[in-house]
Amino acid sequence: MDGVAWFSDITKDSIDIAGGKGANLGEMFRLGLPIPDGFVVKAQTYGRYLHERTLNDTIKRKLDGLDVDDTETLQRVAEEIQELIKSTSIPKEIANQIVDAYELLCAKEDGGANALVDPQDLFVAVRSSATAEDLPSASFAGQQASFLNVKGAKAVVQAVLDCWASLFTARAIYYRTKQGFD
Repeated sequence: MDGVAWFSDITKDSIDIAGGKGANLGEMFRLGLPIPDGFVVKAQTYGRYLHERTLNDTIKRKLDGLDVDDTETLQRVAEEIQELIKSTSIPKEIANQIVDAYELLCAKEDGGANALVDPQDLFVAVRSSATAEDLPSASFAGQQASFLNVKGAKAVVQAVLDCWASLFTARAIYYRTKQGFD
């Protein structure tokens, strides 16, 4: 499962693969703090998705020369990019890795209750964790979507896709542009 990483394998130095939030969750998990187990879909997996679905050039073309102060155009372009992502399926190999990790998470003991959870019964949070998050000069907190109480493997895969699409809300595009981020 090279497209995902478990909290137990992530440290505070894993920002390049897990983003700030993911790296901190991994660090807390490894320290034995009382947080639920989990996994991250690696940043490189997102890059692979964009590459395999040949979305990079289309997205770049839509953003090239965009005047983010023209709110009407910004909103239209943001919606177009989000719809493009949401309408482009995650490659089967990547989706299978997410499903396998979710099902493995479900198979672990449920909060110390010593009862296994059915693979379709575990509620999880699917949240973005940007690799440029919470820098000294910028904070991306709240820029991308979070999905809470996601239940079932298919819903988890869809929530991951929706998280990726949320990288291109008008607000996120505006903020990245104004902060000088690609």
